[in-house]
Amino acid sequence: MLIVPQQSAPTYADRLRLPLSFDPVRLREDLERLERDAWTQHYVPQNYEGDWSVLPLRFAKGATHPIKMIYADPTATEFVDGPNLAASPYLTEVLAAFDCPMEAARLMRLTPGSVIKEHADHDLAADWGKARIHIPITTNPGVEFMLNDMHVAMLPGSTWYLRLSDRHRVANRGTEDRVHLVIDCKMNDWLERMLRAAA
Repeated sequence: MLIVPQQSAPTYADRLRLPLSFDPVRLREDLERLERDAWTQHYVPQNYEGDWSVLPLRFAKGATHPIKMIYADPTATEFVDGPNLAASPYLTEVLAAFDCPMEAARLMRLTPGSVIKEHADHDLAADWGKARIHIPITTNPGVEFMLNDMHVAMLPGSTWYLRLSDRHRVANRGTEDRVHLVIDCKMNDWLERMLRAAA
């Protein structure tokens, strides 16, 4: 059963580490298989400085242009697995672990010295029916992910729900790329249980 709550005071914390963990070595192996493929610069250049780029794994059905393949289209109703996911056996396993309706899934890379400026994604809150999940693949101590002016420290292989309808910004002040697997899910009973267990 899908859960689409009315907009109201948040039920869940702005950050929750879910009770799911994945193998950082296998995540990185899949990433290394894909690094030769073209990454697409994020389509909202006013929101960042440096290199913030995306590699699509799942995207709206019928999307063929690289920008459309990385766009989390809020009007799309059907999503399909792409060729990058077919070349990524462990990422395929990771996505299969989510027993909820899944929309877009992509890898998001922030290179050293790059910054994502503070912004809010108005529709990304579990209370409003959609949860964005982050699974770090590569990171470093110089990454600052700030949500509501508080740092979120995320280790490779950990799984996080972040309420990104709130103010957030990211800076990579280290020497290694920060790459996250980012998954957009619709709320259902399973995901609600995951969030409540994390809380």
